[in-house]
Amino acid sequence: MAATRTQKEIRQRAPIWLMMLLFTNLAIMTFYARDTSTNQRLLRVWMQAAASPVQSVSSKAGGAGSTLISQIVNFRKTAVENEQLKQQLSQTELELRNAQQAAEENERLKGLLNLKEQTGYERVVGRVIARDSSVWFNTITINRGSSSGIALNMPVVTSGGIVGRVVALSPWTAQVMMITDEKAAAGAIVGQLGGSSALGSVRGLGESDLIEMRYVSGLQNVQVGDTVLSTGQDAIYPPGLNVGQVVDVKPGTATQAHQIFIRPGARLDQLEEVAVLLYRPPQRPAPEQTLPNVDKVTKSER
Repeated sequence: MAATRTQKEIRQRAPIWLMMLLFTNLAIMTFYARDTSTNQRLLRVWMQAAASPVQSVSSKAGGAGSTLISQIVNFRKTAVENEQLKQQLSQTELELRNAQQAAEENERLKGLLNLKEQTGYERVVGRVIARDSSVWFNTITINRGSSSGIALNMPVVTSGGIVGRVVALSPWTAQVMMITDEKAAAGAIVGQLGGSSALGSVRGLGESDLIEMRYVSGLQNVQVGDTVLSTGQDAIYPPGLNVGQVVDVKPGTATQAHQIFIRPGARLDQLEEVAVLLYRPPQRPAPEQTLPNVDKVTKSER
């Protein structure tokens, strides 16, 4: 019975064993089979073909990841370089601005130092340290005072022209009323001294950067662009200083004076350094206390 069962089982399992033998034989043949053109084993070729898509995806992912990391690193490096370049640019701009300011200051100081040759008067150069902001910056304070030889009413100028006059003093500072102040005035002439008869006086307009010239006869020829100089008749400013330039004229008549508006030659809104001229006006002869012939009459009466 057992032998019968065994033979029966063998007959039932025979196809399975046959399939296993065939599969094993096929596997052995496949393993040893070679491609006639490349002489490579077919199994290796098939495995490479099967793995190719996976390798391609993996390679692309790896390449993309590597590229992304490289871009991030480059981006951070570029950002750092940009920040460094910005700092260098800011430093260069600051140095250029300082150099330009130093050059402008040197030019202003050179012009102030040349005033002695231009005017013939000694001068004290001072720096503006304060402005009165109450009404159009009409007064300024400089860092020079009576200890430097400055006195009241001395004229204050720049290389461009008249700034104003000293109205208050301390040993180390001086307050200057600018020519644009309503209380400021000066004798002036349109044109050149000795070559024009357009005499008058200038005064400030207060809340304006212009000054007005009055008392110029309407018969005098005055044009926009004409130069206005000081005459020295005010006993404050020496003759020949630049007051400014005519910017507007309202013509007068034979009986009415011109109304003339002048822009000051000194840049009053950008003052940094000024020069105080150590100028003292010449003494005017004292008026005679007696009339002519008084002595003669007195002697005849005697």
